[in-house]
Amino acid sequence: MHFRTGRSSDGRAAPGTRPVPEGLTNEQIKRATKPRQRWANITIVFLFITVVFLILLEIGSTYNRPVLRDWYFIRIDLSNIVPASVPNYNLINTIAQSLGLHDFYQVGLWGFCSGYRDQGVTYCSPPQTMYWFNPVEILANELLAGASINLPSHINDILDLIRIASHVMFAFYLTSAILSTVLLFFVRLATRSRLYSLPIATFCIINALLVIVASVIATAMFVIFRNVISGVAELNISSELGLSMFVFMWIASAFALATALIHSGLCCCGTSRRDIRTGRKTRKLKLLSNTNNEKAGKADDRGARGGVCTVDEECQANGTAQERSFTSTSNGACAPNLPSSESVWKRSIRRV
Repeated sequence: MHFRTGRSSDGRAAPGTRPVPEGLTNEQIKRATKPRQRWANITIVFLFITVVFLILLEIGSTYNRPVLRDWYFIRIDLSNIVPASVPNYNLINTIAQSLGLHDFYQVGLWGFCSGYRDQGVTYCSPPQTMYWFNPVEILANELLAGASINLPSHINDILDLIRIASHVMFAFYLTSAILSTVLLFFVRLATRSRLYSLPIATFCIINALLVIVASVIATAMFVIFRNVISGVAELNISSELGLSMFVFMWIASAFALATALIHSGLCCCGTSRRDIRTGRKTRKLKLLSNTNNEKAGKADDRGARGGVCTVDEECQANGTAQERSFTSTSNGACAPNLPSSESVWKRSIRRV
């Protein structure tokens, strides 16, 4: 990001620009605001990662295509609904398939997919907004007319809870995906002023809460659902959680939370461009600039003298005038005062 100097070639303020504070250069302003810009750029990367994993979460089990059909929240396996201990269980399972019952069902955010163990996924429901997995309705629709299957009473008791939790989870994930995408284009405004940082941080916190709450709901709901289904031993129904979907949701949650924390810190930390324009941080920068200029001036003076010392700088630093006397030579170097030949001759006469 480049700062306009705000001055034309003749030294006057250029039209349509904000002048740089007196005594400061563009390089100093860039250096002062660089930490804030760096953190803002980091949050852009974090938000991009959040959006990517939320999109992966949204498209899981939406279509019967490679990779997509392998992403699901939970997979219910009905292939062994008749135990192997029952005589002719293979024949009975075949009859169950002929009635319209699939071997497994897997749940996504927008719908479900079903299939057979030897064929894989054969069907995915059309994507539906505010979708929730209703096993009773699905089995009733897929079984042939007149066929029925008795499910555990526990499942019927929690259907209302599953519906409410699924609706909240769906709305929160979709809202978070949209909000994260919008924030990608506005988080750089935090480098300009803390006035921009406050609303940006607020929306980042809301975004983090949405995705984290949705992830907590999804984790709790499907873990409970798995335990209820697998806990009915007489039905011999197994279920497993989809690792990929849970990885997607919690990675998105972690990066959304990190983005919210960083922008919360930018509300009170880091020099912004407005701080420099209003003079809030200009005094500190000027003091630093004057110190650097004094050091540079001393270095230039020594360079002009060829790197030799002066009486005031180094000769006096080596001892006081009473301890050692120094004079400056013609080339600027310092040397101790030595006794002349006349003073040595007079001393020798006195001794005689």
